[in-house]
Amino acid sequence: MLKTLRRIIQEVASAEDFKEALNIMVKRVAKALDTQACSIFLLDRGRSEYVLMATQGLNPHAVGKVRIPVDQGLIGLVGEREEPINIDEAHKHPHFLQVPEVGEDNYKAFLGTPIIYHRQVLGVLIVQQEEPRRYDESEEAFLVTLAAQLASIIAHAEATGVVANLYETHDIKQGNLTYSGIPSSPGVGMGCGVVVYQLLDLDGVPDRPAEDIQTEIELLEAALASSREDFRILGERLHPNLPLAEQSLFEVYQRMLDASDLGAEIIQLIREGHWAQGALRKVIQSHVRHLESLEDEYLRERAIDIKDLGHRVLGYLQRNEKALPKYTDKTILIGEQLTASDIAEVPEGCLVAVISAKGSSSSHVAILARAMNVPTVMGVSDIPIYELQDKEMIVDGYYGQIYINPTEAVREEFQHVVLEERKLDKSLQVLRDKPAQTKDKHRIALMVNTGLGTDVSLSLAAGAEGVGLYRTETPFLMRDRFPSGEEQRIIYKQLLASFSPRSVTMRTLDIGGDKSLPYFPVKEDNPFLGWRGIRITLDHPEIFLVQVRAMLRASETYHNLRIMLPMITDVGEVDEALRLMKKAFADVKDEGYSIEMPEVGVMIEVPSAVYQARAIAKRVDFLSAGSNDLTQYLLAVDRNNTRVANLFDSLHPAVLRALLQVVEAGHQEGKHVSICGEMAGDPVAVLLLLAMGFDSLSMNASSIARMKWVIRQFTLKKASQLLQEVLGMESAVMIRCHMELALEKAGLGSLIRAGKRS
Repeated sequence: MLKTLRRIIQEVASAEDFKEALNIMVKRVAKALDTQACSIFLLDRGRSEYVLMATQGLNPHAVGKVRIPVDQGLIGLVGEREEPINIDEAHKHPHFLQVPEVGEDNYKAFLGTPIIYHRQVLGVLIVQQEEPRRYDESEEAFLVTLAAQLASIIAHAEATGVVANLYETHDIKQGNLTYSGIPSSPGVGMGCGVVVYQLLDLDGVPDRPAEDIQTEIELLEAALASSREDFRILGERLHPNLPLAEQSLFEVYQRMLDASDLGAEIIQLIREGHWAQGALRKVIQSHVRHLESLEDEYLRERAIDIKDLGHRVLGYLQRNEKALPKYTDKTILIGEQLTASDIAEVPEGCLVAVISAKGSSSSHVAILARAMNVPTVMGVSDIPIYELQDKEMIVDGYYGQIYINPTEAVREEFQHVVLEERKLDKSLQVLRDKPAQTKDKHRIALMVNTGLGTDVSLSLAAGAEGVGLYRTETPFLMRDRFPSGEEQRIIYKQLLASFSPRSVTMRTLDIGGDKSLPYFPVKEDNPFLGWRGIRITLDHPEIFLVQVRAMLRASETYHNLRIMLPMITDVGEVDEALRLMKKAFADVKDEGYSIEMPEVGVMIEVPSAVYQARAIAKRVDFLSAGSNDLTQYLLAVDRNNTRVANLFDSLHPAVLRALLQVVEAGHQEGKHVSICGEMAGDPVAVLLLLAMGFDSLSMNASSIARMKWVIRQFTLKKASQLLQEVLGMESAVMIRCHMELALEKAGLGSLIRAGKRS
């Protein structure tokens, strides 16, 4: 069964189009289960009906025409229950619905299973047979497994509008195509799609029209010739040491790369209008899918050889490829999994929005986008990324919606939203020089999170009282090597000088997890529970010491430096880090620098640190809760995994109680306690953090005025009352709704939209 299952999925994946994929599915399932009929009904949500989209055994003329209401028949029952239904005599079941057009009068046995993707029913897969019988457990399990595999294919087809186009009659609104993802940075971005992709990644090559067909053919022929020459040289070099059977392998490779073999197929696609890299990808993928679908194991293994040939040719095609894509004045950056450097390479002032197929609202790229005040949608796994180059689109970072080729009406609607947001921001400018103080005179410091030098002017203009978190890894991420101590000193000195006399809290290098350096790769099966943060820098004291010395040298004259240690899980790590920092301090003093020992703090972002918060506070000068990672680890939710992104919520009762415990532990030792996660810039959460007793909040510059507005509309007494109320609640949803209602009653409803994260 496993072999059959794999073969069916491979055939479906190799289909030319979605309709063919469905037809292959029903035919192969009917054959595999030795049953007389197999059909697929897809849910038309616009009309609340299941539509027959493919069948083997029922009336083929009914495809696209027969519709069954969601609350009727056995099909509707399967969808309603969201579980398989196995009946030996279907026509006797009270939910049986007679539909003469499908021609199922002779079928008695019925087994149906829902097709579900991300908790949403997309359709129903059924098998039927004339003889009354119940399908056995293995057959039911087989159908359920197939339905699960089919779900992602259907979800993609729905997202791209393919399913709607297959309906013979439908009343879905035509015009703009809409995709949904995870809202990750608020705002609305309107512009033109620019797709970025990794070089030497064949599967990542986008589709593009050929600007000059003859030039593309010449580029391909040159790449093929260079690849053939490589294999000729390799064959000659290895010839004396290879058995006779393997000696001809390199000659086979050379022949396959000839203009009359794979080359001819690629050239044909170029002549049809594809650029060389895209044509290469299509041909190689087609051959790989075919080989992988074969029964013969030896032939299946040859798929690896084809991939190798493709990557070699691609390497030559990309050798002269320009490193930077063609950005527009209003660039919407799109990629499979964007990095900080992808964002940084967009010319200043040109980036209006970001779309990433992978990642979540709390991934590093999303955090960086929020810091830059760029609307962002992450985790749009079903979007056809490589078809969006040069497409006009609108990105709604509030609700995670993406509109491709929007209609005039949609465009006008979002232009109105943009104007309203500008009015709100302008009205809040009067708060710049006013304190973040409640109506009953309780004051809290609002700091800024930053990682880019360009943030400085924005932060100061927003009225930041200092830097609560400077992500020192950002300069590391934007280089092709470790920055030298002097390079780091210059960067740090500029930041300290810009904010002087305000304090600047610099976090020591925090790489690992979703922040990997291309020149220092950390590849692990579970990177968030692996080698990251302080674990790396303590294992490499040479990196840690160079960085700390650079910070200390930069602090001369300004004396506004604070240093913070990330990913601390044990007091032993704190002790070791402090030992190294004292050594660095002594070294810099011996060099003749007139410096003071800066305050040292620890980020509380893993559960073990929560329970040791008081012991840690005894050793350092301050604590800072990192709500992003703390939420991730407390809830066991990978914040980059789109499948569980809906479970990530910092208002979860467990997270609130953990934060309260951190504040209490720090204050018991008389230490300053701050919070520097994204939660600090959420208007729905800020009153709870205020009531917990945090001494300062650190957030993106764009959030400062809005958080100040919220704080100034309430008393500390009211905030404390709200905290006590939510601590008695059992779910994040209840807590969020309760806090949103409180903001609405206070006349701050316009902030709720900007605070949406789910």
